[in-house]
Amino acid sequence: MALFSMAFAGGALILLGSWESLTSTSKTHRFSTITLISAAFLSLLFIFDSLLSIFDSFSSNDKLGSTLQLQVLAISSLFLLFSVLGLFNSFSKTLILPHPLINLILLFAFVEEFLLFHLQFKDVDGVENRYYDLMLVPILVCVISTIVELKDSTFESKGEVGSVNFAKLGRGLGLILQGSWFVQMGFSFFSNLIANNCQLIKKSRGNYTIQCQNHMDLHRGGAIAVLLFNCHLALLVAVICGVYSCVGRRVLAEGGYRSYRPIGGEMQRVGNEGKFTLDSDSDEGGVNEISQEEGNGRQSRGSASVELVVNGHSAH
Repeated sequence: MALFSMAFAGGALILLGSWESLTSTSKTHRFSTITLISAAFLSLLFIFDSLLSIFDSFSSNDKLGSTLQLQVLAISSLFLLFSVLGLFNSFSKTLILPHPLINLILLFAFVEEFLLFHLQFKDVDGVENRYYDLMLVPILVCVISTIVELKDSTFESKGEVGSVNFAKLGRGLGLILQGSWFVQMGFSFFSNLIANNCQLIKKSRGNYTIQCQNHMDLHRGGAIAVLLFNCHLALLVAVICGVYSCVGRRVLAEGGYRSYRPIGGEMQRVGNEGKFTLDSDSDEGGVNEISQEEGNGRQSRGSASVELVVNGHSAH
């Protein structure tokens, strides 16, 4: 049951992050309705799972397990509040909440999630602590992306079709990595893929630890976790490159790259408009030649002589 819960939560986060990344080229930086509905549904599932874990910890007389699940319940409630307020803004026409306020609630939820995994050290010698430390990386990406989007208040006014909201894209990629790591933790904790000479010790549904036989096995389990996380990063980079190669041409075609002008284009136009030359040869009697070329035509004034007569005498 725990494996199914973590695998389902991870798959839902991967789908949510994929949609968030694909919609990062929209004109507005507001959250889409599909994102808000999906986040609300996923938050309700986390709340339901936390309540089940709390009841199980009460029956198992595990006070620490109920305390941990209360933290998960608070974080899920923040994400649910964010989704409900976002949907209220989408469908309400009378009272519209400011978008920075909704984004601030989302930021608080990510910060609470970061603190949960950062401070969750039930057992110092547990291998799961290394998995929790690595989970901080995608959560930190989501936190930074949300802060950037919160400070960026000019994107909606300056956004064009084809422009990319990099804060939204970064949050989507962080959600994808977070979901894939949830799936990995489910298989590494609750299946036969657990590290050798390590076993799962479960006190209640929400309070468990993975202990190894000796110190060497503990270090090997942590090294395996780091190696798996690097594989997830490499897989994410490969998927990003593949998707970008497919949709990048369409995004660029909708963008403003057609307004690009090659360097030196103005100089070419100026060079074809006209040329003015003044040739002077004072040794041949002050003959001046003025020629002007415009395009392929040429106009010239040949030699001209002016004879001045003063008092009956001509001057040459």
